[in-house]
Amino acid sequence: MKVIERPAPPTGVLRWLARLPIHLFRARLGWMFGTRVMLLTHTGRVSGRERRVVIEIVNHDDLRSGHIICCSGFGEKADWYKNVLRTPEVTVQVGTRAMRATATPLSADEGAEAMARYAERHPRAARKLARVMGFEVDGSESDFRAVGRERPFVRFTARA
Repeated sequence: MKVIERPAPPTGVLRWLARLPIHLFRARLGWMFGTRVMLLTHTGRVSGRERRVVIEIVNHDDLRSGHIICCSGFGEKADWYKNVLRTPEVTVQVGTRAMRATATPLSADEGAEAMARYAERHPRAARKLARVMGFEVDGSESDFRAVGRERPFVRFTARA
């Protein structure tokens, strides 16, 4: 694994385009994204207001049982990540299915395992995700595990 310059979060028109999926989810068109991304509705840690972000799902093997794993591609500084640490009660929507969930940060080893499993199932998408996170990988399992140790992962577990 090689550390490269991480792209800055989008601004201006690119930020507007990046946030477009939020509006599609809200218009009940979340089915267009399948099970690869989700809409996360959470509480702002400073404002206390409802916030939304669309993030990529790294592991949805347990979707039927209510477990989803996501990675904070921009690291611990991502607002959504800091917000769910502060208030872990969230709502997630995958496709047209919404559920109330609790966010739990994973250990570095659990993150490494999640990233390795994701890369095994979706090698091209995993390479792109690693690049967005600021890493160049050679495609080996050890490289993906190293990436998984460098970025925080969160498990969203359904709650009643």
